[in-house]
Amino acid sequence: MSPKKKNPDAGPEGGEFAEGARRVYDELLARVGEQAPQPRLGATRRAAELLGDPQRAYPVIHVTGTNGKTSTSRMIESVLRAYGLRTGLMTSPHLVRLNERIVVDGEPISDELLVANWDDIQPYLTMVDTELETAGEQPLTFFEALTVLAFACFADAPADVVVLEVGMGGEWDSTNVADGQVAVFTPIALDHMARLGSTVQEIARTKSGIVKPAASVVSASQTEEALAELRRAADLTESSLAVEGTAFGVESTVLAVGGQLVTIRGLAGRYDDLLLPFFGDHQAQNAAVAVAAVESFLGSGSQALDHEVLAEGLAAATSPGRLQIVANEPTILVDAAHNPHGARALAKAIDDYFQFGRVVAVIAVLGDKDAAGIVRALSGTVQQFVVTSSASDRAVDADELAAIAVGVVGADRVVVETDLTAALRTARDLAEESEGDEPGGVVVTGSITLVGDVLALAQAPGGLS
Repeated sequence: MSPKKKNPDAGPEGGEFAEGARRVYDELLARVGEQAPQPRLGATRRAAELLGDPQRAYPVIHVTGTNGKTSTSRMIESVLRAYGLRTGLMTSPHLVRLNERIVVDGEPISDELLVANWDDIQPYLTMVDTELETAGEQPLTFFEALTVLAFACFADAPADVVVLEVGMGGEWDSTNVADGQVAVFTPIALDHMARLGSTVQEIARTKSGIVKPAASVVSASQTEEALAELRRAADLTESSLAVEGTAFGVESTVLAVGGQLVTIRGLAGRYDDLLLPFFGDHQAQNAAVAVAAVESFLGSGSQALDHEVLAEGLAAATSPGRLQIVANEPTILVDAAHNPHGARALAKAIDDYFQFGRVVAVIAVLGDKDAAGIVRALSGTVQQFVVTSSASDRAVDADELAAIAVGVVGADRVVVETDLTAALRTARDLAEESEGDEPGGVVVTGSITLVGDVLALAQAPGGLS
């Protein structure tokens, strides 16, 4: 049976929430959803102000970009924790449970603390809602309220440092009421164009809004049009700018058991043979950005990190839903690539890091994404596409998505299975038809909600067997 459709911002639930945590989630869902953010900071700033500005209780590393934000944020947090700091981490969206978005000292916040902090801030959120409605504005949205909740949770922990992932864009994203001492940019590409702009330059300008006065700015390698906007923002704020490829970068990467061994040239040191438990050159590049961000935070980019501590932090990093193996015989990977840029990185990683005789993709795409571009990016690596739908009301109908895929790769490479369990079964059967000595593999991709659906199935009794 296919997962039940639900609120487009709900994400797959998986498992049972405690009653109180379920109430928190339902109350957040009753607000304007994450896919309709309000381009404003005043509402979040007002709620934070009433709470005593909890976001000022700790230093912040602020992370934005189009792809790689979550993985980079999680690597930064893991290294800082290896240094003995008590960390807070906010990422989005969640894959299975809301608690994943608010992480304290490496663990998703407990149901008990989630509920306690939510109940503490509720009167202030209500006060702001009333003020907004009186002024003819929308009340606090899902993400605005969630951001305030995260700020409060980190202050309550208390956190020594918080790694904060932008929800969408940067300039008017609710997380931007915090002042990041370090502003981090992962690769910027086309995505959320209806909200952020139709060109990479426009999107980069919106994202560059997280750069605060005298900050340290660390960026992945960018197109020249994106880099120009980051330079402009750094100049306006009198901030330093360090860019991958010149100030720091990946020196080498070698396939290893469970990931890769990377050598990174940082801002202040060279770090040889670090075990990175992720696949893909793009993850090595994310690691280089993470290392430069930590160097900027701990020593203003002028002091080398302790190699042993750095190695420990990177080796312990996790990033669920990013080239994650969830089953074997045949191998099933899940990856949250949901735009052409991410799909190209996924295809390259499969080609470079796995030896499959045949690759079958289970794919579902949300309505505001470039479905044809995603299929095209995967077409050189994937032999067969099994088209399905995820548990989101924004998911493209499977038959409609199949027509798009057929237009790119032809009818003989596309199969439609509206039921997710059936889609996975079909994909496995197709993968097992692999010819030659190498076994086939399955990759589940195209939307974060689809990946969450499959992770929920994998975590259920019996898993994906």
